[in-house]
Amino acid sequence: MASLPPSVDYTDKDFDSLRARLIALLKSVFPDWTDFDVASFGNLLVEMFAFVGDVLTFYQDNLARESRLVTATQRKNVMALAKMLGYRLSGAQPATAELEFRLARPAQAPVTIPAGTIIRTQEVTDPVRFQLLAPVTVAAGVTQANGIGEHSKTQRQLFDAQGLADLSLPLDFGPYLDGSAVVTTPQGPFTEVDSFLNSGPNDRHFVATVDQNDLATLRFGSGGSGLPPTGTISVTYKTGGGSTGNVDAQRLVVLEGNFRDANGGLVQLSVRNPRSASGGADRQSIASAKLLAPESLRALTRTVAREDFEINARRLTGVARALMLTSNEDLSIGENTGILYVVPRGGGLPTPALKAQVLRQVTEAYPCTLTFQVAVQDPVYRRLDLSARVFLRQGASPNVVRDAIRANLAAWFRVTEPDGTPNPNVDFGFNIKDSEGNPVGEVAWSDVFNVIRDTWGVRKMGDARLDLTLNGLPADVKLNVREFPVLGTVSLRNGDTGELL
Repeated sequence: MASLPPSVDYTDKDFDSLRARLIALLKSVFPDWTDFDVASFGNLLVEMFAFVGDVLTFYQDNLARESRLVTATQRKNVMALAKMLGYRLSGAQPATAELEFRLARPAQAPVTIPAGTIIRTQEVTDPVRFQLLAPVTVAAGVTQANGIGEHSKTQRQLFDAQGLADLSLPLDFGPYLDGSAVVTTPQGPFTEVDSFLNSGPNDRHFVATVDQNDLATLRFGSGGSGLPPTGTISVTYKTGGGSTGNVDAQRLVVLEGNFRDANGGLVQLSVRNPRSASGGADRQSIASAKLLAPESLRALTRTVAREDFEINARRLTGVARALMLTSNEDLSIGENTGILYVVPRGGGLPTPALKAQVLRQVTEAYPCTLTFQVAVQDPVYRRLDLSARVFLRQGASPNVVRDAIRANLAAWFRVTEPDGTPNPNVDFGFNIKDSEGNPVGEVAWSDVFNVIRDTWGVRKMGDARLDLTLNGLPADVKLNVREFPVLGTVSLRNGDTGELL
């Protein structure tokens, strides 16, 4: 009895490979069957089995790929695998903006702008909407008052509960903002917890889980762990968030609704945001979760080692990069103290609110040693001003090449990649090591040269000594251990004409 050919390649699992292997098997069993190209019933069966095998092996490969964190591609599978490590992907974060309300003329009586009032941008289609977080009152005789708006929308749903164990309530609207659910029942308010492990039979607790579509489901206790609710359940929560809320100054200028003073008289009210909105961030990407979920195992509940401070700081959505230095890395730092430098997502300087949030993260949420003092500070940026002489290819537009070079340089120096993972091209000086593990922070002159040279439209770089300089010198830029490189001014000169691009 013939068997499979001895040279079996188990990686050939597509239709053509399976058909070829089936034909080889048939030839060994039925040597008289030689015509495999005609539309016969036998050939139909061969191709049908090859097709079924192709589909089944695709499912096999997909299951194998999606069962491992490093290879999973679907968000729901990454969320499930990360949950097994005790890690939860963060959702979108809402931007906040300072709002300035102004009356056309002083009112005869106080004017109150209620919480939840919508303030939006001027776009007719798909404007960016903020809601007022707290009531704002313009006192009588004055024309201005300030408030805080948030890029979110408040939703409210009612449910009827019968006291059943393990009650699940799916919320209809998204994207859900983490931690925003407020649950009230005839039994009293319920509090959100991470799990029911520490919940007693009378504890009014609930757990919020968010799926891959950013829709939340609230789950209540079983009676032994957590109290099941009864009666009408009111759930108030917020949706929205995302980086689209980081609008520029003077863009929030439309105030929805009519307003009256305390005497009932109509007033003319305008609004603006004197400064740009900040704090908005998109939901955590799959690539970022794959990086941070395994790291979370290194710092489970405490912040002890130097790396723990960086890991726990990066758990916050608004933090892109972090560096912790102690006296072991920098002799200018006192004993039993440390400085935590944080780079916010998108670069720039962290807001005081973000620094306070990071400090709470590493001292309260993940407590550090009581005798250790940590300070959260702005990153120390090392600005790199660049000057280059480039020769253009025939027919290339100088303006197009100039913009392309600047875009490529900006991408090379960006803090994070589009998927949310750290950009490996730039880092704190302390994290750039030589072959022996010693810090040798630097920005390589040759790397910048390659970025410019490889830009479309560039024929070659100038070969004179000063045809490419970083901060005025044709050499690598050395970084201090705490410095983080950022792109400064870019000056480009056409090598053929000598004109600035």
